[in-house]
Amino acid sequence: MNLEPLAVFHVELDPILDLGDSQWGRRRVINIVGGSFQGPRLSGTVLPGGADWQVLHADGMASIDTRYTLRTHDGAHLFISTSGVRHGPPSVLERLSRGEPVDPGEYYFRLFCRFETGDERYLSTAPWPWPRRPAPPMPSATTPTP
Repeated sequence: MNLEPLAVFHVELDPILDLGDSQWGRRRVINIVGGSFQGPRLSGTVLPGGADWQVLHADGMASIDTRYTLRTHDGAHLFISTSGVRHGPPSVLERLSRGEPVDPGEYYFRLFCRFETGDERYLSTAPWPWPRRPAPPMPSATTPTP
C-alpha cells in the first residue's frame, strides 16, 4: 500500500477540562476553538465547536475521541471524527503534559480518521476513495503552541 499525506492539521484548543476519575479512567474534554489544515489534496479551516473527549488510563495511555467540522478552501463542509491511542514512557508523557516539544518517535500516537460530507465535489470527484472507505490509522504528533 502506498500512502500519501492528505493534509497537516493544526488544531487550536481550549485549556483541558478535567472531569475527574470515572469507571473508565480520568475523563478530560478539550474543546476545539479553531485551526487550519493544508495539504496537496485538502486544505481549509477547522471550525470552532468540536472537542476531544479523552480518557487517561492508569498506565498513562490516552484514548482519543474527537469530532469536529472542517471548511475546505472551496467552501465544502466536512465532518471528521477520530479515535485512537497515545502512549509512551512515563517521562515522555510527562513532558507532553507540560507542553514541552517531544520528538514523535519517542511515543506512540495513532488515529483512525473518518470523514463525512454530503458535498458532491468530495463524493464523486475526489482523487481518493473517501468517505466511502475508511482511512488507515495515521501517525500523529502533539506539538506545543508557540
